[in-house]
Amino acid sequence: MRFFSFFSRNIFPILLVNFIGILGYSIVIPILIFIVIDLGGNGFIYGILGAMYPFFQLIGAPILGKMSDRIGRKKILIVSQAGTFIAWLLFLLAFILPKTTLWSSDSEFTGNYIMTLPLLLLFVARIFDGFTGGNVSVANAYLSDVSTDDNRDKNFGMMGASTSLGFVLGPAVAGILASTFLGEALPIILAAVISLIAIFVITIKLPESNPCVVDTGNLGFRSFRRFFQVEHKECYTGDGEGGDNSNSFWKILKLENIPLLYTVYFLTFLAFSLFYAGLPIYASTILEWSPTELGVFLAYSSIIMILVQGPLLSYLSGKVSNIFCIAIGSILLSLSFYFLSISDIVVLYLANTLLSLGNGLMWPSFLSLLSKTGNPQMQGAIQGYGNSMGSFASIFGLILGGVLFESIQMTVFMIGSGIFLLIFLLVIINHFKTKKAAQQEKPIVKPV
Repeated sequence: MRFFSFFSRNIFPILLVNFIGILGYSIVIPILIFIVIDLGGNGFIYGILGAMYPFFQLIGAPILGKMSDRIGRKKILIVSQAGTFIAWLLFLLAFILPKTTLWSSDSEFTGNYIMTLPLLLLFVARIFDGFTGGNVSVANAYLSDVSTDDNRDKNFGMMGASTSLGFVLGPAVAGILASTFLGEALPIILAAVISLIAIFVITIKLPESNPCVVDTGNLGFRSFRRFFQVEHKECYTGDGEGGDNSNSFWKILKLENIPLLYTVYFLTFLAFSLFYAGLPIYASTILEWSPTELGVFLAYSSIIMILVQGPLLSYLSGKVSNIFCIAIGSILLSLSFYFLSISDIVVLYLANTLLSLGNGLMWPSFLSLLSKTGNPQMQGAIQGYGNSMGSFASIFGLILGGVLFESIQMTVFMIGSGIFLLIFLLVIINHFKTKKAAQQEKPIVKPV
């Protein structure tokens, strides 16, 4: 019965918003490489296009995160989803425009590609979506607002399950729709519709979670200034940390364990960026998979993660520590990336199973640990800067992954395996150092 707390009234709206957002995003994953190639691009252009979103999210996420601390999570989620909706409309426009050649290149570094007008428009769409794409960090801050120490791990597990559910349905639906007479355009149309639905869900169903903002839910959009009015001043007076609401990066970085947590954030996204850059090229060239086969592979992964992040993490909540789940998860991920380098269908699905188990255990536990750091008025900034760490890693990883796969192919997954092994060592070493320091600071009570 604990699993059905997924539908608890206080967190269901944000889980639904997260699910809708991920569903819209994941629909394009199995077909994007084919769209890029059809419009004149290649693996190099695919990697650069993939890096556009995290690069501009690197800029936008901290701004949106800090704004959500001041003017509310709900408003920023509306802005973010509106940006996503506009980006999908630009994607659809790319299917209509003629394939006018802007320039072409054929070099050893970039390979052979033609930059066409619709392909350039895809870059504009990803840039716009990336800059307004603070929904993940703000959604995590929202969940932190409504969680207590008793249900925090379980709630973040449910958030992970809603993410995985979106990843199950997205690629599967894309594979089916892409085989219709509209081709790759139909999944994009559905993604735009889903983003529009998300805007209405946030506006109507999602209450504001930050107690330090004025509730402007009934004001409507008649006044832009009133919609973005500032927080109650008394929320930021009194205690030391709450009194200074600057929430700059250097202030956040001084918080205990934040440097380590941000390092883990960066390394995790770096490894997965190598995976997401290499897998579509791996699947379409070496394995010769269709979009449907790639969609099934990704959907299988997400099904396993739903089971881990839902029932399993709900059961483990309060029984095992976040550190334990992160450590075990990182070891499983290291093994999975190693097996991904072996081009055998049975081994690949074994790797996928281990990857799903590892990610399902590690990432929600990590986000729960991160949400316990700082005070509630810092969560937007903490999550926003963390998201920037991931974005920075994604920029580097997506470009590097695309380039490396052209030269070393499956060996790129071995690099990811080493990264997760490094995460395991960092977490374990820090855990024992913290434990030893706590024991040394504990006062010795002599018997009378």
